Amino acid sequence: MTIRLPDTGGRLRTHEPRTDPLPVLPANEPLVSRTVFAAAHVVADPYADVSPDAPAAVDWDATLAFRRHLWSHGLGVAEAMDTSQRGMGLDWAGAAELIRRSSAEARATGGAIVCGVGTDQLTGPATARDVRAAYEEQLALVEESGARPVLMASRALAAAAAGPEDYLDVYGHLLRQSAGPVILHWLGPMFDPALEGYWGPGDLDAATEVFLEVIAAHPDKVDGVKVSLLDARREVELRRRLPDGVRCYTGDDFNYPELIAGDERGFSHALLGVFDPLGPLAARAVRVLDTGDTKGFRELLDPTVELSRHLFQPPTRFYKTGVVLLAWLAGHQDHFAMVGGLQSARSLPHLARAYELADGLGLFPDPHRAEARMRTLLALYGVTA
Repeated sequence: MTIRLPDTGGRLRTHEPRTDPLPVLPANEPLVSRTVFAAAHVVADPYADVSPDAPAAVDWDATLAFRRHLWSHGLGVAEAMDTSQRGMGLDWAGAAELIRRSSAEARATGGAIVCGVGTDQLTGPATARDVRAAYEEQLALVEESGARPVLMASRALAAAAAGPEDYLDVYGHLLRQSAGPVILHWLGPMFDPALEGYWGPGDLDAATEVFLEVIAAHPDKVDGVKVSLLDARREVELRRRLPDGVRCYTGDDFNYPELIAGDERGFSHALLGVFDPLGPLAARAVRVLDTGDTKGFRELLDPTVELSRHLFQPPTRFYKTGVVLLAWLAGHQDHFAMVGGLQSARSLPHLARAYELADGLGLFPDPHRAEARMRTLLALYGVTA
């Protein structure tokens, strides 16, 4: 059996779907050699009568079931991060409910969880003081929920800050009052153009110095840093300069196998959006790494990079569309609808290639169901597959 998939030139090519998924069994024991979080997507409620700019309608049962799927493989969940469409369909009220529900589910199942803290309740021009208050509100909710906070980069702070001193002041205040160590998140403008020039200077070398100054002033309050700049060399240089005990969590969806594997001077842990669709395979690879078999780890994870780079191709912020497509094809949800109508953010050729690459990796537990669902999507676009 074959399926015809459209390419970027408007032609149809023939793909022969595989019939056997990659054998991966759930194993909810924690991973040992690396701390690994998958930034998880939310499942929209397809029956809700909402417009693209209305508050998100979430299918809570399916959303929490997907988190249990990730935990069942021993992965941690990074909740309410940009993969959940923070600022791209999911507002603060929705994110707050997501944090409460997922944190309660984590306690009930024993799953590891960290949750994003931002300032997305601010809807207009804001001062640095406003930004600080918004961060405080979200930090309090995450701590009350029992999760570890991830201090996310703030669009409002990027707009309000006059220079590095404003970042040092806001982050210093938050770290002094946090109940425990947090993860600092440096998200690059390829993921969110509104974050251009974060940490003050436009130059990344100067921005790195400000980032490190924040950490050096409060090393006991920083569990680690998540770096999402898609620049492996810069991440390696940064992690070598971190204080003892401060981890580097790679957020580099282009170069994660080499960064997690590491070198003679260290390695990165992981907090990755691509581990949403790759969860079982990623967990299997890290378990191989737990045995000291770096070569075996790379043999499992390296072939996934082509898919990841495809999902995260520019404009990178729309990677969520491919992630949700793969969740639907894999059977984790019953539809391909997204909050904010973001299922329309990628072209049919892009989605077809995502299916082809994921199928080649054996990511679909039921390849026949994935093929049938892909045929349904193609038919909606007028393609006779």
